[in-house]
Amino acid sequence: MKVVILAGGFGTRLSEETSLRPKPMVEIGGKPILWHIMKTYSHYGYDEFIICLGYKGYYIKEYFNNYFLHQSDVTIDLVNNSTQIHKTYSDPWKVTLIDTGLNTMTGGRIKRIKDYVDDTFLLTYGDGVGNVNIKESIDFHINGSQLVTVTSVQPKGRFGNLDIDSAGNVKSFLEKPQDSNNWINAGFFVCDKQSIDYIDGDDTSWEKEPLELIAKAGQLNAFKHYGFWKPMDTLRDNKDLNNLWAAGNAPWKIWK
Repeated sequence: MKVVILAGGFGTRLSEETSLRPKPMVEIGGKPILWHIMKTYSHYGYDEFIICLGYKGYYIKEYFNNYFLHQSDVTIDLVNNSTQIHKTYSDPWKVTLIDTGLNTMTGGRIKRIKDYVDDTFLLTYGDGVGNVNIKESIDFHINGSQLVTVTSVQPKGRFGNLDIDSAGNVKSFLEKPQDSNNWINAGFFVCDKQSIDYIDGDDTSWEKEPLELIAKAGQLNAFKHYGFWKPMDTLRDNKDLNNLWAAGNAPWKIWK
């Protein structure tokens, strides 16, 4: 089962970083967030990746083309034009890098890689991490028999909640509580290949017409995730994730 990662967007909300490189290459703990996402899937034995490129996609191509060098300690002798490898570590990954267009929407990118996936494939975004149990989401998808399963999470509120009585006294204060009635799309999809037929073309956003139509047809299921999940939308998000990693408290690091 192959893992499709959407990695072609402009990342405009993180422009402080993405003016120089694509958003999936923005680092957490010295490694691109794309690497962290791939390590999550690899932990569950899914090592074949299809990465949908767009904006500054050549950065991602260069990274994987020189992955062995990025992961190794080396001595480079410029006089003799030789390289000595001291310590090396690599991952058992097979990575297919597909240019899906600069301005292509998320649905269009998925449609462009249709010939590269099998009957069922995994799909996620290149800018969010979580300790999602991929195996359980796949089992849930198989048992549900729908075309698409989306991992859903309950986001924290943006503001604190005040419980105020009639006299104006605050009876309780809860900072940014979780909304038990609100579930949002966290990515980490499991998709049957037929779901791609709901996508018209490059201008189609996966999150709009295709998923809306799939839901109306009763073919969209939700795998509820109660653990950690966080997108990297802003510079503050990037800082928060780096702080967690630096403190040795990164909940998404489920691999050894």
